Amino acid sequence: MSLLSTARAAFLFTVIASSALAAQVPHNTVFLGGAIYTENVKQPWASALVIADGRIAYVGDDKGTRHYVTKTSRVVRLHGWMMLPGFHDAHAHPMSASLRFLRCQLGDKSTKETLFTAIRACATAHADAAWLVGYEFPSKAFEKQPLSRAELDTLVPDRPAYIANETGFGAWVNSRALAAAGIDPNSNPTGYISNDALNRVHALIPRATEAEYRAALKLWTDKANALGITSVFDAATSPPMVEAYHAADLANELKLRIVAAQLVDPKRGPEQVDEMIARRDSTRGQRFRADAAKIFLDGEIDQHTAALLAPYADKPDTKGELFVQPAALNPLVKRLDAANFMIHMHVMGDAAIRAGLDALEAAIRANGAGERRNQLAHVAFAHPDDIPRFGALQVGANFSPGWFRADDPVLADTETALGPQRAQWLYPIAMVAEHTGPIIMSSDWPATSMNPLEGIEVAVTHQAPGGIGPVNRPEQRISLELALRAYTLNAAWGAREDYIDGSLEKGKVADLVVLDRNLFKIPASKIHETKVMLTLLDGESVYRNPVLKFN
Repeated sequence: MSLLSTARAAFLFTVIASSALAAQVPHNTVFLGGAIYTENVKQPWASALVIADGRIAYVGDDKGTRHYVTKTSRVVRLHGWMMLPGFHDAHAHPMSASLRFLRCQLGDKSTKETLFTAIRACATAHADAAWLVGYEFPSKAFEKQPLSRAELDTLVPDRPAYIANETGFGAWVNSRALAAAGIDPNSNPTGYISNDALNRVHALIPRATEAEYRAALKLWTDKANALGITSVFDAATSPPMVEAYHAADLANELKLRIVAAQLVDPKRGPEQVDEMIARRDSTRGQRFRADAAKIFLDGEIDQHTAALLAPYADKPDTKGELFVQPAALNPLVKRLDAANFMIHMHVMGDAAIRAGLDALEAAIRANGAGERRNQLAHVAFAHPDDIPRFGALQVGANFSPGWFRADDPVLADTETALGPQRAQWLYPIAMVAEHTGPIIMSSDWPATSMNPLEGIEVAVTHQAPGGIGPVNRPEQRISLELALRAYTLNAAWGAREDYIDGSLEKGKVADLVVLDRNLFKIPASKIHETKVMLTLLDGESVYRNPVLKFN
């Protein structure tokens, strides 16, 4: 369905108010005639919802709203449009990765001519920058027309240049960047780096200022709100980023709820938790919290840096290694758990998943019962014996459905690295759900699209949006109900927000989204075409589709 005309939208989304009252601030807002999907198991569907003072005052049928309508009420007729809780992106990098909006963006430059022209223009536009930094270099487009370090030296001769590829796990750099990292430029004629070399060079890029972080965040937030996102879990934050979030919150700049996972230093032990506690307690605000901790346990399967229980099929001399060994991991997790941090671990290989679950189980035994909201993120390849443990321990399994697609750019390399027998266990979302593990979904933006509707469709179909291409591992497809819950109530649980949002229930905050069609009445392959018409946070509009007349 194409974007509705102004006249059509005005009919479907009618605001009833007299001209004399239009300028007044309504005491409440009454929505009628909708397909309201609540995520409340006791009342899954409703047709009406009332918002008062930023909270949900009523959910039910249209008749039940008559006691809420006053002379100053705003009454909105949905005429069958779908309303549901605001989407959560439960694992993304909105502040650090959004700096790309302030740098050179090269995602659509697929020929040398267009790429080189764009880099020259960026170098001129950012003439005062100590480094030239670019993002989304489409490396796949240049596999048959390889680039050289000397070409980038010519384009950027006066300073280091770092051009990240579309995945963020590789970059094209010039001689000055390599030399700055202590790498002999002559040892790398292509200038393409990854793994350790990437980390060494990236660490030298000048850090962003607080003002840059906040400007980048605003650009990301505007895009997120337009996609119906009202809450995000920033999966890896440094102390300067936490302070930038805190400053943005104090300045009332945040148009969504943000939970930050403070990045744990793998070279340090439990003593760092005291610093994290102080940072958490001093920055908690209206819409921002830093009460989560992020631990990287391993790397990526396609790069042979994920930790496996058995050697790689295509590289039998290695199994990868844990970034934090159990002897150091377990006491660290125990201390974080005792301090009431939500623990969020990056795990790709089965050895990392097992180590993460072992550490969380040990912390539960040591610290006793508690209200925990721990997650393992990505869960690319789990040993079958460990899948039931997600349910038994109530550890959230956080998946990024953009990786379920057969056309995912790293899928083939990942399957080759594991071999066919183990590759069948990739991204076992349906299996974890079968064993009552809390299923959460996210974008891991910028690794995949940040559009929740695309993620929901791919989780249901295991195809590229639009039903394009083969179905990848059809046995791991999940229902639309579970996919929606993974982006709403389950994700709210994982952010320790389910008591205030994640479902449309009386007393919860009015964080919600209105869609131009009922997702349950269209083919799954059409979900990505759905338009967000309205996004509310605390009952206030943070995004309104331009065709709507809604204040």
